[in-house]
Amino acid sequence: MINEQQEEQAGLYALGALTATEQRAFEAELRGDPELRELVHRLQRTTGLLALVSPAVPLPRELRDKVLRRIETASATIPPTTERLPSAFPGLRFLDADNREGWKQLPVRGAWIKLLSLERERGYAVLLGKLEPGVRYPAHTNAGPEDFYILTGDLQVGERRLGPGDFHHADAGSQHGVNYSVEGCTLLAVLTTDHPLVEFAMT
Repeated sequence: MINEQQEEQAGLYALGALTATEQRAFEAELRGDPELRELVHRLQRTTGLLALVSPAVPLPRELRDKVLRRIETASATIPPTTERLPSAFPGLRFLDADNREGWKQLPVRGAWIKLLSLERERGYAVLLGKLEPGVRYPAHTNAGPEDFYILTGDLQVGERRLGPGDFHHADAGSQHGVNYSVEGCTLLAVLTTDHPLVEFAMT
């Protein structure tokens, strides 16, 4: 049950009007209260919609200049930090592009996969796949449905050459001949959780 104080703090949080200390304390409370998180989500969506429909009002030039001067002064007094701030809500996860952890080499030399996320209840997983230049992936029968989106490089599937931005779907039970890459490639794959590649990535 959300009390009146929590409602007030949720509104201030959605508007970004809490102090840093108040914000940290409120976010700690959010982590243990799903009902309160849902209220904050609704308020944030509402404030976002209000911002979209509100007419733009130009600031007086002198006020704009004053605000910019205050920002410059404040920025000059804040020491730089490399500390990563925690997510406002639990359940959010980010992976930087330069993160090299999690890659697993397949039994095919020069072929790699990396598990990004797993949704057991919905029955799918998202992975990155990578083939080094010249690698040939052997012919196989697809154990489950497969969706591939090419991010970089090239992938030859039968007579079809796929490049960045190209998409490929294969039904469960369909046949793939030898797939190969001339330049090497990176692709995004969506597979079922019982797919052998997903099981391999999780071992």
